[in-house]
Amino acid sequence: MELGEPRTTYSYDVIVIGGGPSGAHAAIAAARAGQRVLLVEKHGFLGGSLTAMGVGPMMSFHNAAGDQVVGGQAEELVQRLVRAGASPGHIEDSVTYCKTVTPFDSEALKVELEGMFIEAGGELLYHTHFAGAETSEDGRVKSITLCNKAGLTRYEAGVFVDATGDGDICAALGVKFAKGRPEDNAMQPMTMNLKIGNVDMDAVRRDVFANPDNFEFDLGPEEGLRRLRDTPRVSLKAYVKTWRAAKERGEVDVPREFVLFFETATPGVVIVNTSRIQGLDGTDPYQLSRAEVIGRRQNLQIFAFLKKHCAGFEKAIHLGGASQIGVRETRRIEGLYTLTAEDVLDEHAFEDPIALGGYPIDIHSPDKAETNTRALDGRVRYQIPMRCLLLNSPDNLIVAGRCISATHEAMAAFRVSPIAMAIGQAAGVMAAVALEKGVPASEVPYGRVRELLLEGGALLPTSLVEASTSLS
Repeated sequence: MELGEPRTTYSYDVIVIGGGPSGAHAAIAAARAGQRVLLVEKHGFLGGSLTAMGVGPMMSFHNAAGDQVVGGQAEELVQRLVRAGASPGHIEDSVTYCKTVTPFDSEALKVELEGMFIEAGGELLYHTHFAGAETSEDGRVKSITLCNKAGLTRYEAGVFVDATGDGDICAALGVKFAKGRPEDNAMQPMTMNLKIGNVDMDAVRRDVFANPDNFEFDLGPEEGLRRLRDTPRVSLKAYVKTWRAAKERGEVDVPREFVLFFETATPGVVIVNTSRIQGLDGTDPYQLSRAEVIGRRQNLQIFAFLKKHCAGFEKAIHLGGASQIGVRETRRIEGLYTLTAEDVLDEHAFEDPIALGGYPIDIHSPDKAETNTRALDGRVRYQIPMRCLLLNSPDNLIVAGRCISATHEAMAAFRVSPIAMAIGQAAGVMAAVALEKGVPASEVPYGRVRELLLEGGALLPTSLVEASTSLS
């Protein structure tokens, strides 16, 4: 055997590469549909952005009016966490950016996701990276090569799901893709999330009520303070004036407008989503490495600021940054249909909806200290069509997660974890149907996909008739 040549070949029905919110649910759905599934993950646990990247809470399962738009396996996961005492469930967002947020314990989430997949009969492969792919003469994906402590190994499958978040498999196979804004390809910034413990949340709440002008509420202070009185966990765009003064004194140089933090399922433990690393590409390993370094430096500034200037944080404990920098945007593949901002804002009705969303278009500026939001009408439930997950070629490759076919603006709406989980569930069902019917993934019958999604609790337009008319 020549040096570097892949070793033994393994075979599965479906191989999902990437165990984040979308990939994990794709694998669960395919396994529940009776397929032999391998789920490949580079870390030693599932959850991706919700665990490795330290993102929390999940937001949002509801639209602005409070209508639930994401159900299915994602909702099942939340209820498992609630039963385990690891989440308060869906609660009001005191920032007022969303109607609800869903705090959770990240360690419990790892366990529950593993449980859902293993109970379905799936097989896990941790600490493993995608290293390459091989196509057959007819253009289908014949095999992929994975790299781990066993070296390079070849894996074959009937259908592959690219849930890497960055479209790594697609890029390796020459699938066309776009990055960032159309005018300059600049992408949303990365964030190193920070977890802090021993925060006196009663003192934090008192400070908000005493100084509401130092906090930002998207629906105004009256609604924000009302929610803050009622919600069991605190979410805040905080310390606007105090933060600005610290920046002017040179204490912090993070290009962010305020400190954004969310209390987790554990009272007094918060996730700080404030660092902002701009101008770097998460698909370039050197730039990704640089982002990690910058993120840790920024988090030390942020922690020092909170300890010195903010009520309730005087005795706070630095619990560490996430194990991986949070990446909002990289590649978006060119699929059978490209979702647009107009599709989102106008609730465009598709013939093949596989998921719904209610999160607004939320763009963290690639080059300024600002966040741009295009709010949605309260009852909007926009649709994600099946074709956004599919390619002309290879026809046995399905895409899941934030890298599906969409514009920069549309991706900024559906990139959040509940919608990503719904997209993942659909991708797994699509893979199973392709094998069940013996057809290319690009030709899976929507009716069968819809049937299985509804059986799995997914929320979709109530009928195919409604799917071709407005959902307003």
